[in-house]
Amino acid sequence: MSQIEIRHVEPEDSLQLHQLFCHEEVYSDTLQLPHPATSLWQKRTTEERPGTYRLVACFGERVIGQITLHVEQSMRRRHVAGFGMAVHPEFQGQGVGSHLLAAVLDLCDNWLNITRVELTVFVDNPSAIALYKKFGFGVEGTSPAFAMRNGKLVDAHHMGRVKA
Repeated sequence: MSQIEIRHVEPEDSLQLHQLFCHEEVYSDTLQLPHPATSLWQKRTTEERPGTYRLVACFGERVIGQITLHVEQSMRRRHVAGFGMAVHPEFQGQGVGSHLLAAVLDLCDNWLNITRVELTVFVDNPSAIALYKKFGFGVEGTSPAFAMRNGKLVDAHHMGRVKA
């Protein structure tokens, strides 16, 4: 998928982001709840929060993925950032996540002076874990019963990457 464009989120993306997060395959692997309100995504695409960077992956005019980077605001942890990511089910396994993650890590490594990037991923999401390992993340710990999903508690790995 060489035609993937990564760009900053714009307010007009809110409807497509809402539709992206309506897919059970998407919200089930994130901490988002089912049935997101359109107004939630309208707010997220227009609000400016310090240390928050939102990018989308587009295939033509269609938003097919999203990643949000959160830079820690505590003085002692400003070298740390975390992120959340989602890819449209029709485009999973086609390199969209790699494009999004590469763009965020470029921001961290070359523009924001971030030396540690961390994330949480459900243990039963092997494709996401493989993606993160491909980009140098390692499992640093596991939390049992981390989050509720479809009536069951699910474990999660905590993964991190420290820039050498």
